[in-house]
Amino acid sequence: MAAESAGRRPGRFAPVLRVLALVGALLSCLGCSQDEPALRVDMRNRQETVLPTPEAGLTYAYLPQYSHTTSYERHHRLVEYLRKATGLPIRQVFPDTFDEHVKMVAQGQIDISFTNPFVYIKLARQGAKGFARTIKSTGKADSCSEIICRSDNKALKTPMDCRGKRWIAVDQLSAGGYLFALGYFHDLGIHRRDFAEIAFAPGPGGKQENVVLAVLAGKYDFGTIREGTLDVLKDRIDLDQIHILARTRAYPEWLFAARKGLDARTVDKIAQAMFALNPQNPEHAAILGAAGLERIIPASDGHSKFGVKIGFGFYF
Repeated sequence: MAAESAGRRPGRFAPVLRVLALVGALLSCLGCSQDEPALRVDMRNRQETVLPTPEAGLTYAYLPQYSHTTSYERHHRLVEYLRKATGLPIRQVFPDTFDEHVKMVAQGQIDISFTNPFVYIKLARQGAKGFARTIKSTGKADSCSEIICRSDNKALKTPMDCRGKRWIAVDQLSAGGYLFALGYFHDLGIHRRDFAEIAFAPGPGGKQENVVLAVLAGKYDFGTIREGTLDVLKDRIDLDQIHILARTRAYPEWLFAARKGLDARTVDKIAQAMFALNPQNPEHAAILGAAGLERIIPASDGHSKFGVKIGFGFYF
């Protein structure tokens, strides 16, 4: 009897089903009114969606140590010159981070890369080849890292005082903005574990500037930047508020590299156009000056590779 009674009892889901049926009926009425006849869809008339294809041509990228605006201002004249001098369709692209830059080179999305020596070592492992190196507008073929703090920070008088302090750096792959200084502190007997914090500047781009601004705002005790960064900011901040606590030893300057598989004739055409830039030519001087360079000179792959001791004694 119990089983028979249970069979006649309305299902517990019956009220829910009735509500759903009512909602369905109401939606049907709303969807098809007398004033709006149903629209017949002919599935035979279909149009394929075409995905946008990447813009054709060669790509050139400046490792994003500065904001995209600064990167453009410093290098767009060079890109335009190369386009005219070689007849090749070269355009500048703007990766957001150092890591993205490396990945884009590996994926063939960046053909010509202007990069620091440390990142170049990673690119070389992917098959990239360095073909040109730079002489800065100061006449030097090398650069260093600057360790900066606020001028009114009385707790930092020597680099040894950085132990136990909060450090903001540019990026884990930044040469002047991190790695040079890391090796410098290592030689002083100060290791990564000895800092209260090591933070990296937020992106995309503008990381060198962001380090200076973070130190200036008092968010961190000190920061590390590439030599020359303060000159970039001289019209935006009061440089008297920034103190250069120390400079590291000098390391080889930045270089130009071609991705793996890029036609050798294309690379040679670009290289020869770069080498032809003459600082005695006013037009060429403007192109080089905007990029902070005096000359671009040849570099064999062997000239570009080097090792430097950092952290716990490992080498790139």
